[in-house]
Amino acid sequence: MPKEDLSNEFYSYVDLLTGLENRYAFFEYLESNSLFSLYLINLDNFSSINNSYGYKIGDKLLVEVSKMLKTIKPDNAILFRSNGDVFSFVVNGAVDKNKLKEFCESIISFFNHIELYIQEIDLDMKVSISMGASISNGVESLQQAELALSEAKKFNKNSYLIYDSSAEYVIKKIELDMWINKIKEALEDERLNTFYQPIINNKTNKIEKFECLARIEEDKKIICPYQFMQATKKSGLLILLTKTIIKQSFKKFSNNAFEFSLNITGNDLQVGYLEDFLVMNAKKYNIEPSRVILEILEDVIDINGDKIIAQLNNLRELGFQIAIDDFGAENSNFLRLLNLHPDYLKIDGAFIKNICTSKISQIIVQAIVNVCKQSDIKVIAEFVHSKEVLDKVVDMGIDYSQGYYFSEPTGELVTDFSS
Repeated sequence: MPKEDLSNEFYSYVDLLTGLENRYAFFEYLESNSLFSLYLINLDNFSSINNSYGYKIGDKLLVEVSKMLKTIKPDNAILFRSNGDVFSFVVNGAVDKNKLKEFCESIISFFNHIELYIQEIDLDMKVSISMGASISNGVESLQQAELALSEAKKFNKNSYLIYDSSAEYVIKKIELDMWINKIKEALEDERLNTFYQPIINNKTNKIEKFECLARIEEDKKIICPYQFMQATKKSGLLILLTKTIIKQSFKKFSNNAFEFSLNITGNDLQVGYLEDFLVMNAKKYNIEPSRVILEILEDVIDINGDKIIAQLNNLRELGFQIAIDDFGAENSNFLRLLNLHPDYLKIDGAFIKNICTSKISQIIVQAIVNVCKQSDIKVIAEFVHSKEVLDKVVDMGIDYSQGYYFSEPTGELVTDFSS
């Protein structure tokens, strides 16, 4: 092999900044599928250092950290700069878990007691690290250590976790992965379907609108969104889910005159595809935009307030109606409500389901209704599950009702109701 080729091969496995073996060497080493004890070491405050001092100083810090790690590297370990501000010790074979724990504690303690001198800015820097460790085969050891590291950083930086298959965070991750696979398969197999729940006009006692709700059909069972929505967000499939429900709903309501509401997430508004997609489907299925109600959570404006409000105003100018969903939950406030000025407000079901017995729910709901009436906003009560609850919400002046008392969500439209 020519000398220059040897040089290229060498440098392809070396991190040019620190001189350590790089991520390519790291993955190639793990792919041998041997049993490894793996330690991931992540700098907690590296991004803030980059932001404060610039990337050149950040690079100098990484060089100093690598020097320190070389000095404390066990003789039987290989040190890699495996990714950005993440370094890795890899030891062949299994290490006793107590020794694994002791080593993690010793590294964290070491960095807690030193400062790294950066000559270019004549400054001693304190570095905080977090660690994730595992004992497993090949690339699986990395997946486990990354999960442990991620969990360690969530709650307490400058700490460590050793992967434990029985830990709650591991069980949750396995469940999340299972639901991600389910939602992918449901989309591929066209088993993600729209169900429809009627909304009744409390004055006429007639069905006037429907809410369109996502459901997965699997082995003759119906799976509701609360089971798979987090997986949809984590997998990046949320926009595809929303688009699927929009297309199915527009098609369903192309042959009738009912209004229908669609749940829109902050992610849908943030990406900015919504206006064009709604207009395209409205034209395709000959749906007047005024028949379409877009349900959003009021806190979506916290994501990017001006941008979100501008989109909502554009949609309203095109004829689409806006509804605030789950009002009364968490950080709801009347000022934000008045700034958004929706066409409809849906009161959080937690207040409706026990409204006959809870004085607090009655006070909160009545206050919401009073503000909405003065602001020309129609109010919808969800979770209406009995005649007693219906009578109460009607008595309080709520305009519309929705809930299992009338009908659960179904794949076909329930177009008639008689109390």
